[in-house]
Amino acid sequence: MVDLASLYAKHASRFDRARFRSLIERKYLDFVLERVSPGARVLDVGCGAGEPLAKYFIEQGCQVTGIDFVEEMLELCRARFPTMRWLKMDMRQLELGETFDVVMAWDSFFHLSREDQRPVLRKFREHTAKGGVLVFTSGPREAEEVGGDLFGDQLFHASLSPEEYRALLSALGYEVVLHREEDPDCGGHTVWVAQLGASPMPR
Repeated sequence: MVDLASLYAKHASRFDRARFRSLIERKYLDFVLERVSPGARVLDVGCGAGEPLAKYFIEQGCQVTGIDFVEEMLELCRARFPTMRWLKMDMRQLELGETFDVVMAWDSFFHLSREDQRPVLRKFREHTAKGGVLVFTSGPREAEEVGGDLFGDQLFHASLSPEEYRALLSALGYEVVLHREEDPDCGGHTVWVAQLGASPMPR
């Protein structure tokens, strides 16, 4: 598999400068915020350099914890938002021992293999508070490929089928409240928003 941590570390500053900041994702972020209380605690999984998504949550009064496996990205986050918490961590080893009102994995979760995505969804569940919301992006169909381009370097992407995502989320106690495939108004993203009921986590 492509060594994504090394690639993003190599291109951290360049990626940050090139990152689209017009906030085309805003309608989804606002949809999520409407479903949680003001001052929500947000876990940004694969936070990158913190802009524009973490920044938007912070501006709305949320308390953000960001994790990423690239120290160069986290250094930018710490410089920009020093009152928030930024941790170096691979999402496959996510183990914070606390829960959040929002767990977000935007343009990060789909870098995992299909085999890794299944247990990581369970980790997301372990970190979601009762009534909390999970939002992530995926591919529109089951696939696994090396492609795309990060300043000349190729990236790995994978996705389960929509049917499997729905089944896994349901088994973990989530209700899918929004699913959009290849939204043309959001850069072609396929977006999932799922909300957790009050039931205990299935064993």
